[in-house]
Amino acid sequence: MALPTLRIIGFLLGIFLITLAIGMVVPMLTLLAFERTDDLQAFIWASAITGGCGVALVAPGRPANAKLRPRDMYFLTTASWLVVCCFAALPMMLSRHISYTDAFFETMSGITTTGSTILTGLDDASPGLLMWRSMLHWLGGIGFIGMAVAILPLLRIGGMRLFQTESSDWSEKVVPRSHIAGQYLIAIYVGMTLAAVAAFWLADMSLFDAINHAMSTVSTGGFSTSDASMGKFSPSAHWVAVFFMVLGSLPFTLYVATLRGHRKALIRDQQVRGFLVLLVVSSVLFSGWYWLTHDADWLYALRIVTFNVVSVVTTTGYASGDYTQWGGFAMMVFFYLTFIGGCSGSTTGGLKIFRFQVAYALLRANLKQLIHPRAVIRQQYNGHTLDEDIVRSILTFSFFITITIGALALCLALLGLDLITALTGAASAVCNVGPGLGAIIGPAGNFGPLPDAAKWLLALGMLLGRLEIITVLVVLTPAFWRH
Repeated sequence: MALPTLRIIGFLLGIFLITLAIGMVVPMLTLLAFERTDDLQAFIWASAITGGCGVALVAPGRPANAKLRPRDMYFLTTASWLVVCCFAALPMMLSRHISYTDAFFETMSGITTTGSTILTGLDDASPGLLMWRSMLHWLGGIGFIGMAVAILPLLRIGGMRLFQTESSDWSEKVVPRSHIAGQYLIAIYVGMTLAAVAAFWLADMSLFDAINHAMSTVSTGGFSTSDASMGKFSPSAHWVAVFFMVLGSLPFTLYVATLRGHRKALIRDQQVRGFLVLLVVSSVLFSGWYWLTHDADWLYALRIVTFNVVSVVTTTGYASGDYTQWGGFAMMVFFYLTFIGGCSGSTTGGLKIFRFQVAYALLRANLKQLIHPRAVIRQQYNGHTLDEDIVRSILTFSFFITITIGALALCLALLGLDLITALTGAASAVCNVGPGLGAIIGPAGNFGPLPDAAKWLLALGMLLGRLEIITVLVVLTPAFWRH
């Protein structure tokens, strides 16, 4: 990689670090508002170190006439998430006096909006630390939206070219439109967060809890201010969370299109319709099963099941109780739901619903071809022709995500973890869901008891899943570094 390219990448990383250092001021103000100064020094030092490193990278200036090629974006994308995570872990390590391994795991979980945690005693934790965890979710959510809209389609990752928009085109004529699209995305994200704050506050949460859960919900992250997660709060708060988890799982580009006059953009989108149908059908059928087998009130069954189904499918990871106690059938259902995810261009992780829809369209077309060998069958999805490049990308991504989960689970088992913990931990990390299954990392537990090596492996799995796996694998190939 040429020196000017490395310089411009360093310049951009410096801007990210300066922004991160400024963001640490918010937890400081939170501590002052609560008249708590126990963690204030930790945030001051962390902000100073982060800002200083950022200034050092920015100081040489941006190289003249240096441009990033599409292949350079693989490295920038991977490096930016890693570097930001390394520095964002400093406040946790300094304030909680935990190991850097635990701090890095918690931070990676936050910034990838996974929601797995190693911390306990959240009900009495520092308000500054709780605010910082929620902010990591919020920043990671908007960061992934930008990446999914502007970068991944350009890099042809996992079939994302299906959703290429004018903000994905880096030609000179589209730059102004790209800026406008970015402004719309940020405005929608902020507006949705403020609406969630108001809704949670009206649902009997304190203002502090409402702010934290609004950031975690809109970003489909899952960090809470209580060890009991959403189980601590009222049933109305559960329905508010369901509503905003769904909103955070829809394509933000379609929100932009709606605001710009295309009022039926969301309704007409095949991906959105399939996602909403999946949530409704799964919730109703699963609620019926729970109602029949647990002798529960129907409205209670509908609420408790819908909340947990939406939480898992949208990869948020909230829990209102320990659903692993519902029996083997329920555990298997939740394990399957772990892989689905929301829509492309949203804050969610997982495989994304469009890949399942494309796979079904290909299966149906192949069956028709077997019945009518001479027929010419057009393969389309959401108005786009499914050409060979898109199909190959989707198959490649699906293959590698399966291999990644299998290899990660095997490594975790090698470290001594039991089958359920290893397999569901790997799946929840790569799909960015949060809790796994079993007594240790299930919705009633956390990842604290795991060995350090397992936490580093799971952190790697979170990063791979958030960056659609292939983005990172490309950087690791020797061919990428050849001139």
